[in-house]
Amino acid sequence: MRLLLATAGSRGDVEPFAALARRAATRGHEVRLVAPDNSGADLTGVDTVSMGVDYSRMIEDQGVSIAAALRSYRNVVRPVMHAVIVESARAALEYRPDVLVTHPKILSAPLVAHALSIPHVMVEIVPAMTPTRAFPAAGTTTRDLGFLNRLTYRAAAASSAMFRADLKEVSALTGVKIRDAGPPVATLMPISPAILHRPADWPSSVHLTGPWRSPPADAALSPDVAEFIRGGGYVYAGFGSMATGDPIARAREVVRGIREHGARALLVTGLGGLELPADLRGDDTLAVRSVDHDAVLPLADAAVHHGGIGTVHAATRAGAASVVVPFIADQPFWGEQLHASGLAPAPIPQRKLSASRLAAALAAVANHRAAVASAAEAMAGEDGTGAALAILEGVR
Repeated sequence: MRLLLATAGSRGDVEPFAALARRAATRGHEVRLVAPDNSGADLTGVDTVSMGVDYSRMIEDQGVSIAAALRSYRNVVRPVMHAVIVESARAALEYRPDVLVTHPKILSAPLVAHALSIPHVMVEIVPAMTPTRAFPAAGTTTRDLGFLNRLTYRAAAASSAMFRADLKEVSALTGVKIRDAGPPVATLMPISPAILHRPADWPSSVHLTGPWRSPPADAALSPDVAEFIRGGGYVYAGFGSMATGDPIARAREVVRGIREHGARALLVTGLGGLELPADLRGDDTLAVRSVDHDAVLPLADAAVHHGGIGTVHAATRAGAASVVVPFIADQPFWGEQLHASGLAPAPIPQRKLSASRLAAALAAVANHRAAVASAAEAMAGEDGTGAALAILEGVR
């Protein structure tokens, strides 16, 4: 089978697709991945084509706030989405796959699939496209609106109207009218059932597979991280690419909160989420740009993070209880989901983050360790990548 996978976004949007590409290739399938540049994901050994966008550069230049996105909509967001929509279509038409597997941002996928007369499978990294009464669409609201929850999913569908000109360009390219493009034959969600319970009103074509992971690499820790870990218990703290606000002030509250709790701090600065001020440096604190989650989280007393689904999976799989400090998009959703499931204390909105709030949340982590251990045991038996591939092999 000839597969084309296409994704858009940052590292958390690329890594699952890379894992699926690797697994499919080991099963003898021909696989190509269309992806952004410089995502930070390991694409070694994956046949990859660039879609000509760099989300990491965009984040470093303008941060991740909604206000910044609105300000740069015409000069940054529109050109990026044009490349995502049009260049991924060109890559698919050139490759002529048997099955097209895409991130929801690839709005042109239904047109391309219709033009090639092939199945299209959508991948919801987070539950924001498939309506349910069980919870609102991730990225809209964290309030349970009851039967109105289903209405929140219209927001994602309506956003495609903003890029209708780009879709018209693909329509001309493919010869398929926009109104003739059909829905995906299946939807895959690389999310663990230990994190999200499957709603009863999802259609049978929607599959909660479990996370997609590549085989763990033997990544060597840097000497400073290895030495810090040997020193005993610590709290992991990292906010990934959440480059917004004042990273020094944020790190100040984080370090003080962890110290107030009586623990050491391993700070992961990422693309600007944290920056350790000089006056708070000490033997009990280490700041690094990035680490291997699989190496450091299993030994952490707790994980303070932004609530991206990749980090949520990594921390829970490692048995490290989370303290979620959500910033934007789906992160508040995951913070509330973990709390409602008994896997974490109540999330702390990033604008309300303080040393005292963080120390109190870390003290409450002990109440959730048993539930996290149970979830970690369940996740140890999951093979989300294999489950997803089995579904793809059956759609033709």
